[in-house]
Amino acid sequence: MSPYAMSMLMSSLAMGTTITLSSSHWFLAWMGLEINTLAIIPLMTKMHHPRATESATKYFLTQATASALLLFSAAMNAWMTGEWTIVDMNSYIPTTMLTIALAIKLGIAPFHPWLPDVLQGLDMMTCLILSTWQKLAPMALLILTSHQLNTSLLTLMALASAIIGGWGALNQTQMRKIMAYSSIAHLGWMTLVISFAPGLALLNLTIYLMMTSSMFVMLMALNATNMNKLSISWLKTPTLAASMMTGLLSLGGLPPLSGFLPKWLILQEMTKHHLGALSAVMALSALLSLFFYLRLSYMISMTSPPNISNANLAWRKKNNLSLINPILIVLSTMLMPITPMLLM
Repeated sequence: MSPYAMSMLMSSLAMGTTITLSSSHWFLAWMGLEINTLAIIPLMTKMHHPRATESATKYFLTQATASALLLFSAAMNAWMTGEWTIVDMNSYIPTTMLTIALAIKLGIAPFHPWLPDVLQGLDMMTCLILSTWQKLAPMALLILTSHQLNTSLLTLMALASAIIGGWGALNQTQMRKIMAYSSIAHLGWMTLVISFAPGLALLNLTIYLMMTSSMFVMLMALNATNMNKLSISWLKTPTLAASMMTGLLSLGGLPPLSGFLPKWLILQEMTKHHLGALSAVMALSALLSLFFYLRLSYMISMTSPPNISNANLAWRKKNNLSLINPILIVLSTMLMPITPMLLM
């Protein structure tokens, strides 16, 4: 793809998200979401492969459905209340439709089936954008309207997302599908706490973005798209493989890594609201996710594939990692000591 076209598409992505984040009117928020969708579709189809075309088509149809539902809910709310502002969603039917529309856009269960299939047909860089940047605008709208949404519906979707996100990745061997189910599970934790403490949901989103970004950057550096390629990474780049193992454990939520921080705080918040049974089910669902993260960590660090070479270390290519990768690795694994500062 031409650098000029790439710069225009990336600028459109940034502009669409900025418009949505800075808008107080539903029409402007919808327009920003549409700019986002239309800007990422050429990035999806740049590989000229049938799988990429299929992914772009699925993504477009899903996002168009969600956008139409969102605009319809905003128009119905304006018809019932006379207000187009984002914070004035007071009627039951429009808020329910809005919740479903944003869940479709984010890939929250039970509206999740499009996400693993779409990510599987894309290259790693587009997967990174889809898993991180494209979550910002819908999640911002969800946080802005969280005090008006149906808490029971959000809780059911959060529970389904955490269970399906852990369960769905158990039999996967493709790294992009595993990261998609990981995204679904993390979105479940954010959706669970968003009605009770939107600040915690924002903290969870920030840590999720850092962990997922570092993971995709490392997968791009290792050129690992499935578990078999991941298993030989230790021979090529031991340092990067160790960093990836730590990042996977952080995604699983093991203490004292950064991924444990949001889960700990969310469970604490849930128990404050006397939701002990729900907290227990969410904690047990996190064990499902932890299992496949541990399986990947084991494959990276404790397996050695058949090797015909007598050398202990395989031939290594020069890593073209930027400075951002070590920063992301540190942030995604070592935020626990500054927990009091983050809470303040």
